[in-house]
Amino acid sequence: MILPIVAYGNPVLRKVAEEIDQQYPGLEALIDSMWETMYASNGVGLAAPQINKAIRLFVVDSKQIIENLEDDEKDQYPGDEGITQVFINAHIKTLEGALWSYNEGCLSIPKVREDVKRNETVTITYQDENFKQHTRTFSGITARVILHEYDHIEGKLFIDYLPPLRKKLIKGKLNDISSGKIRVDYKMSFQ
Repeated sequence: MILPIVAYGNPVLRKVAEEIDQQYPGLEALIDSMWETMYASNGVGLAAPQINKAIRLFVVDSKQIIENLEDDEKDQYPGDEGITQVFINAHIKTLEGALWSYNEGCLSIPKVREDVKRNETVTITYQDENFKQHTRTFSGITARVILHEYDHIEGKLFIDYLPPLRKKLIKGKLNDISSGKIRVDYKMSFQ
């Protein structure tokens, strides 16, 4: 089922999400709906707070980004073949590598894209959809998508990384989004 994406301004986007266990009601259907919602919205990641659930759950499909890169662009991200993965109860262990800038967007903040600096590599612990525990290290585009989605379960947004002047310049767009004065080609929920 395609779910509405929560728009910027909704308090759920600023909550630190809670851990869940295997007894979380309707978890398998929720994960299926998150994948369906993400793909219907042309996203590469989706966190549960974006569908109004303050739980530590997000999905990532960075394969579609990697597959669409030109060959010379792929050379910039050696070893990053992309992933299609569910992350439950994720926690960052380490951030490593240089900070690098990339133009990010967010389904909850439509039509706003900004350059954000993030670390090249992240090591993260998480459980998959079967609650099997993993500790893995990711780099490149995949690390970036994971870090963006991870921020959502920590109550942070990509615009939080912007310098104060840049935030001022996009304030009007953000106000329009939070008040529902925006048109997108996917379902959204405005507070």
